[in-house]
Amino acid sequence: MSHPNANEREFADEVRRNQATQLVTLKTYFDFIVCGAGSSGSVVAARLAENPGVRVLLLEAGGSDEIASVIEPAQWPLNLGTERDWAFTAEPNAHLNGRAIPMNMGKVLGGGSSINVMVWARGHASDWNSFAAAAGDDAWNYESVLEIYRRIEDWHGPADPTRRGQGGPVYVAPASDPKPTATLMLEAARSLGIPTFDSPNGAMMEGDGGAALHDLRIRDGKRLSVFRSYTYSKMAQPNLTVLTHALVSKLTFEGKNVTGVEVLLDGRKQWFGCTREVVLSLGAVNTPKLLMQSGIGPEQELKRHGIPVRQLLPGVGQNHQDHVSFGCIWEYAEPQEVGNGGSEATLYWKSDPSLDAPDMLHCQVEFPVPSAENAARGVPEHGWTMFAGLAHPKSRGQLLLSGPNATDDMIIQANTLSHPDDLKAAFANVEMCRALGNASAYRGLVKGESMPGNLNREGMERYLRDAAVTYWHQSCTAKMGLDPMSVVDGKLRVYGIGNLRIADASIMPHITTGNTMAPCVVIGERAADEIKAQYRI
Repeated sequence: MSHPNANEREFADEVRRNQATQLVTLKTYFDFIVCGAGSSGSVVAARLAENPGVRVLLLEAGGSDEIASVIEPAQWPLNLGTERDWAFTAEPNAHLNGRAIPMNMGKVLGGGSSINVMVWARGHASDWNSFAAAAGDDAWNYESVLEIYRRIEDWHGPADPTRRGQGGPVYVAPASDPKPTATLMLEAARSLGIPTFDSPNGAMMEGDGGAALHDLRIRDGKRLSVFRSYTYSKMAQPNLTVLTHALVSKLTFEGKNVTGVEVLLDGRKQWFGCTREVVLSLGAVNTPKLLMQSGIGPEQELKRHGIPVRQLLPGVGQNHQDHVSFGCIWEYAEPQEVGNGGSEATLYWKSDPSLDAPDMLHCQVEFPVPSAENAARGVPEHGWTMFAGLAHPKSRGQLLLSGPNATDDMIIQANTLSHPDDLKAAFANVEMCRALGNASAYRGLVKGESMPGNLNREGMERYLRDAAVTYWHQSCTAKMGLDPMSVVDGKLRVYGIGNLRIADASIMPHITTGNTMAPCVVIGERAADEIKAQYRI
């Protein structure tokens, strides 16, 4: 066993030496500058750096991922509210009884993939087909995206060669040694007539849905971030420079063409130029922020802060979407172990069979997680949570600037539960959750339901507005499409601006069914494919 560890240590030393050299001899110009080392940016930078003749700069506002709370799957909650979290908060919302809910987002090498629950969820077939329709480009349809998933996956579960790949950079496996809380959920689902599957990412995401153990990005008991799977292996190469604590503050231009970026590097202002393109992978809050502060966005918003309009794009910062969920909690009869990252089973289901895709997205968590407001109802010392999530909420939010500078906070008007249909869907979702958790399958393991319990309509509505939290899947704020509110085309190029692409969750026309890490990897792969084709690299 010592041999691979020795090799790993040797490679880590090589990476450190190379990146230290890059820093000392820091160039001003690169072929490509990728802003943000999250689930999309890590992919773009690594794919472009595959060509030794291409110079790539990857900029990350956060710091190192070599931290126990990142590496150890069960420690992910310890990152929330730390320097590894942007720790955004949505504005107080009348639809949530005036609550201002946290909107955590990764600020570290790997972005969200370094602090999330490690769930690999590909999205539903209908999501990708609707993306293709919105973009007018079949390269986004389910068949094309399935090919990308097969190419990038290293699947370690039941064989499914038509849908799963092996030998790619993305190690994925079903939750190993799942705890009874997870396995009994599948039994409970079957008792309610919901089919169960070997994986939530094969046939289950082509039809009505079902229940399954999660596919996770955990290997040998350690987290695998997208940064570690893609970028790290290229960091000993002289053509890839990775800078941490590098806050991108402005795009620079010659006319309508991007020439580079202004960066606060460890707090000092620095400029880097690109001979080809800048790719924005800053996430669904910071990508629209940088666009607007660089003069690209809605006229009214820019003028409000005295920012000259370079390109009028009214959709920047609009169409904000996120998965909202409501925690239902049960008390264990006896304390139970937590497995993997604590979430080992999931359910996707349609409340109405005529829907294109499941509208219910349930995640089971093996410890009690109430909202701050509902904690007063009494939280069991030992218990578990079923999050009843809305897979396709109809509420839409917007992002506004609080000022023209990189250090000014964004105003996130998430408008959660503002659409009346979302509250209706929440009722149906929680009803389904309660049926699962109170099913006979859990007899013996569970002492009883802690919350919400059997409430009347008014009581349940109050509970839902107090319980609503986010799955941390902010997206859709610089959407891909052909209509006037679209920000990028099917090749992810920003309308009206040269040498600028976006590759992150902000380009989604609508939020995907399920966790957003895997779709963000696909978005990174699509961007890299388009760039390589354009520049023949």
